[in-house]
Amino acid sequence: MTRLFGTDGVRGLANGLLTAELALQLAQAAAVVLGHRQSDGRRPTAVIARDPRISGDFIAAAVEAGLASAGVDVFDAGVLPTPAAAFLVADLNADFGVMISASHNPAPDNGIKFLARGGKKLDDALEDAIEAQLNAPRHRPVGPEVGRIQRFADAEDRYVVHLLQSLPHRLDGLKVVLDCANGAASGCSPQVFSDAGADIVVIGADPDGNNINDGCGSTHLEMLQAAVLEHGADLGIAHDGDADRCLAVDHEGTVVDGDQIMAIMAVALNSAGRLKDGTLVATVMSNLGLKLALREAGISLRETAVGDRYVLEGMRDGGFSLGGEQSGHVIFADYATTGDGVLTGLQLAAQVALTGRSLKELSTVMTKLPQVLINVKGVDKSSVNSDDEVQRAVRDAQESLGETGRVLLRPSGTEPVVRVMVEAADMATAERTAETLAAIVQNQLALEPA
Repeated sequence: MTRLFGTDGVRGLANGLLTAELALQLAQAAAVVLGHRQSDGRRPTAVIARDPRISGDFIAAAVEAGLASAGVDVFDAGVLPTPAAAFLVADLNADFGVMISASHNPAPDNGIKFLARGGKKLDDALEDAIEAQLNAPRHRPVGPEVGRIQRFADAEDRYVVHLLQSLPHRLDGLKVVLDCANGAASGCSPQVFSDAGADIVVIGADPDGNNINDGCGSTHLEMLQAAVLEHGADLGIAHDGDADRCLAVDHEGTVVDGDQIMAIMAVALNSAGRLKDGTLVATVMSNLGLKLALREAGISLRETAVGDRYVLEGMRDGGFSLGGEQSGHVIFADYATTGDGVLTGLQLAAQVALTGRSLKELSTVMTKLPQVLINVKGVDKSSVNSDDEVQRAVRDAQESLGETGRVLLRPSGTEPVVRVMVEAADMATAERTAETLAAIVQNQLALEPA
């Protein structure tokens, strides 16, 4: 059978794959695996939050019903970002948490992510244990043992205070445009930036249940770029639907991506003596320019597989304080257990305020190398690392590019596709090298017609 859990929880079309029945069963199964009765006999507790997409209403109701029917007391935090849910699990010392969101996906999709005690993402073993419990017989509490559901009235205030306490410098004098993707941060992000002293312009913060990520947010930066220029802002910050990502725009409307944000913050934290072991954790897909910039600054880079969960594992294994992805998942381990787009935006804006330098100037710490990605379809992805001709071509290409270029061939995790990524000192070289390698992969690894 296909594994129900994907790279970030259970996600799919709401009322298609993700039904109320499945949501209830998942909640009951999670209660068995993650909920533990306290030594004094108290029932397990869970925090639940969601983004504002319309299907969140019935899915949240089903999850809460499943948890309460399994004897778990539920604290409903309402519409808040994923990192807020993670923080609140730890702050409340709850047994676990549930976030209902499909992140940057369009409105018809939704998802369920579980968070373990302390607000940490689940490892594969725990997800497999929940899946194994879906159809298993289980104890059904009755009478006073049934769980209660209550509104977590001060959830947003707790999260906002937590974010403000992380700031190294107030944002007074900065004009910031915030694009909240009509998502989970539509209320809290404007509040916290305003409380931090920034003069804010807010766009994409009128969720109606159907407009989340629709032409706005971190996956559609055009509206933010235009607003920054229109209002003469110092910078712009974009979140995605559940606000675990942050991308930025400088005062000239130029995009500052996750790699550049990490470079800025790594250098700043290292200078302040707060970058653990002088090391940043990032995935193999980060731009080579990041590695070169870190080397110049005397900072080490530890690389992981693609996915924020692997970045988190790498950070936990080494006790590192900063990591993330090019997409804008940036993790500040001193303040968060997962990527937090609002926290990242605040920290980035604080560096502008603290240094008196523009975001454009700060971002020059890293020079992005031209990057080309080609998806080669209909090939035997399992052979990409063993085919002699392909590997010979990769070695030749890497030797030709030298230290100012990089080649990465990566099989897709879900389809018969090999991703060919090439970085080089100029776009023409990157394109030519990528096209040559893609043609070799296609010729060597093509699947036989069915």
